[in-house]
Amino acid sequence: KVDYDVCSNYGNWLYSAGIGTDPRDSRKFNMIKQGLDYDGNGDYVRLWVPELQGIKGADIHTPWALSSAALSQAGVTLGETYPWPVVTAPEWSRYIPQRPGGSPHPRGRRGPAQAPAQHKDRGIDFYFSRKKDA
Repeated sequence: KVDYDVCSNYGNWLYSAGIGTDPRDSRKFNMIKQGLDYDGNGDYVRLWVPELQGIKGADIHTPWALSSAALSQAGVTLGETYPWPVVTAPEWSRYIPQRPGGSPHPRGRRGPAQAPAQHKDRGIDFYFSRKKDA
């Protein structure tokens, strides 16, 4: 079942784009957390993003963090069959699976020469704010 409420959906899209109204400062929409909270097994993503159907469980929410072996087994090639993320917000890091030892899964070998931009002190709202002094 797909939910459709024009007003609610429009407001949610504005909020997730970082241009909605919110009385709290520095509040950010965390797509990874929302995916894990409301689509823990990834079934909704699998329905609408067939390129990721081979990825099992919640790993579907962070395909760029999977090992090259896991991506290959799922039939996913980042940058070819599924795009690299445009930006990865620092707030997402605690929701991305970690390997034993604390380091994130290595990127696939076929990824871009340069990994997506990661900024220590700024999240996705940086790109949508008027002030660019960071």
